[in-house]
Amino acid sequence: MTRQSPSLTEPQYFILAVLMDGPLHGYGIIKAAEQATEGRLRIAVGTLYGALDRMERAGLVAAGDEEIVDGRARRYYRITEDGDQALGREALRMWQAAAVVLGRTRDVGVAPA
Repeated sequence: MTRQSPSLTEPQYFILAVLMDGPLHGYGIIKAAEQATEGRLRIAVGTLYGALDRMERAGLVAAGDEEIVDGRARRYYRITEDGDQALGREALRMWQAAAVVLGRTRDVGVAPA
């Protein structure tokens, strides 16, 4: 059996996805993820920074520039090459998993009567 990288959590997936457009600070990541999911995903501050810390240790994101705004440090994060590859693998995994269901369901997205 082949050992595969663990799947990304939903917050991790969308954090990496929004970082594809370029570096963002924490609040920018939260707002971009919320916008990308049309409000379905709202990442709490504690969840965000815990995820960023784990992803930074795993080499999926890197902290970059810092600036001071209103007396507070604002750190920008960027996706790394490893993060980009992990995101691509996860997107493919989810697409393949969805295809199993979508290929068997005729009325996808239609609410039952």
